[in-house]
Amino acid sequence: MSTYLPRVADGELAQKMASVGAVLVEGPKACGKTATASRIGASIVDVSGDATARASIDLNPGYLLDRPRPILFDEWQVAPALWNLVRRAVDDSDRGRGLFVLTGRATPRDDATRHSGAGRIGVLRMRPMSLFESGHSTGDVSLAALLDGQPQPGAGAGLSVPELMTRIVVGGWPDLLDASEAEARGWLADYLNQIVQVDIPSFVGRRDPRLLSRVLASLGRFVAQSPATRTIAADAGGERGPIAPSTIYSHLDALGRLGLLDDSEAWQPHMRSRARLRTTPTRYFVDPSIGTAALHVGSADLLRDLPAAGYHFEALAIRDLRIYTQALGGCIDTWRDEKGNEVDAVIVIPDGRWAAAEIKMSQLDVDSAATNLKRFAAQIDQTRHGAPAALIVITATGAAGQRSDGVAVTPITALRP
Repeated sequence: MSTYLPRVADGELAQKMASVGAVLVEGPKACGKTATASRIGASIVDVSGDATARASIDLNPGYLLDRPRPILFDEWQVAPALWNLVRRAVDDSDRGRGLFVLTGRATPRDDATRHSGAGRIGVLRMRPMSLFESGHSTGDVSLAALLDGQPQPGAGAGLSVPELMTRIVVGGWPDLLDASEAEARGWLADYLNQIVQVDIPSFVGRRDPRLLSRVLASLGRFVAQSPATRTIAADAGGERGPIAPSTIYSHLDALGRLGLLDDSEAWQPHMRSRARLRTTPTRYFVDPSIGTAALHVGSADLLRDLPAAGYHFEALAIRDLRIYTQALGGCIDTWRDEKGNEVDAVIVIPDGRWAAAEIKMSQLDVDSAATNLKRFAAQIDQTRHGAPAALIVITATGAAGQRSDGVAVTPITALRP
């Protein structure tokens, strides 16, 4: 699309540029990093396509640095030495603010060099667009307001369940906002093929493309679930037998470095009960469309398998919750105990507040989800963690409001930061 749609990350980037000398914008390719960073860059250097720029890092740094600032270095990971050049330039400017922006689709293997950027280079994680950013949410319900204890009545965007299945399959990619489902599926097939055939060998190191594709499909089958790594290894290995532990970890690391994985870590609160808590992360992709693309399924396939569709709908809702929560400085975790009790999302905010959310595609499940949230909150040692700022049930359809028991209900198509 030629028209830029505002992103939640716009405000986050502005805040970081006001506080540190440089900002690294990370995320999977095609999520909109360059478009967002270009809006504040006074100068733009395409590191990937400009051989002179890459050579100048050692031979003539002035060629890169003597231009209007902020300077955007796009695809910086192609020349990892650029990191230290930027860090030194920030130091030489007496820790000036908002001097540089770096964008990249991959995390270089040598993370040690990045540690020296502490206090100089901030990091901003970008994801594909949420429903609010793509225009598929009314934004009537503010997550920040819910966490402040404010009831948030409102209406969703009116998308039906079949239409939401299409949004899952198409995803939040800026290039696909006007695409049909068929066009999007073709684009995503090419996207994943490029990832396993070109990007991972180029930026991370050679891996078996066929095995990577099987790992992607396995993660798609286990989306929104917490399988042990050995379970993924067995599933991806198929009839050939389980993949060796070192191999599966290597392939998961490769996918993670390209920004495709976005797991929820296990929240470990102090509990009033003695139930042991599980520590296995819940598996998600950075966008729900990657899971359906890896499985070669479309919206019609999801509608024929509603239990599976529920997992992929959860992945859609978690993507949006991550984007909105990150804008508040927080993160999304998950919670499970050994008895099988679970909560889909625990929202943790830096000021110590926390909230819990259950994600249910069907309106028929709202009552049971609300009961589960109340039961969960009662198990938390609130003398240590405080009472939850909010308990939220996120649905596919319907209206938003607050129940008599204090639990908030909102369709995902009404939510915003």
